[in-house]
Amino acid sequence: MKKFNWQIWTGFLLSLFALISYPFLFVNWPSTRDFPWANFLLFAVAMVLLFLGIRRSFRPDRRILSKILSSLAAALGALILGLFLFAYFVAGRWLPPSLAAPRVGQKAPEFTLADTSNRSVSLSELLSQPINNKPPKGVLLIFYRGYW
Repeated sequence: MKKFNWQIWTGFLLSLFALISYPFLFVNWPSTRDFPWANFLLFAVAMVLLFLGIRRSFRPDRRILSKILSSLAAALGALILGLFLFAYFVAGRWLPPSLAAPRVGQKAPEFTLADTSNRSVSLSELLSQPINNKPPKGVLLIFYRGYW
């Protein structure tokens, strides 16, 4: 019996994990969401393992079924990498730009929001309330996607 070609299957599973881990794991942190360097690192290791597995499977002493299955695993691993690259670099650019969004430094339009005690607060009210007996220079508005 020939030895199990663990490189090809580990490379395939690692490329599958690299694809699935981005939307479910790495998108949670800005350092891995803005540019998926962790996923690229996983894909690089997966591609090295797939290459080593292909080399191992095409030795003269290997059976034809092993060569076919290894080739399929390597092709699927490479296809998964291509899918990730397409989704991140191409399909991500298809999102429409937010042209109506306020720009940095632009004056915010008048608004009224609920504060943490569920009391309505307007922008003009915040700008008119003195802080340490001085009028405020501005208001910092933070949009937090929280669960509350």
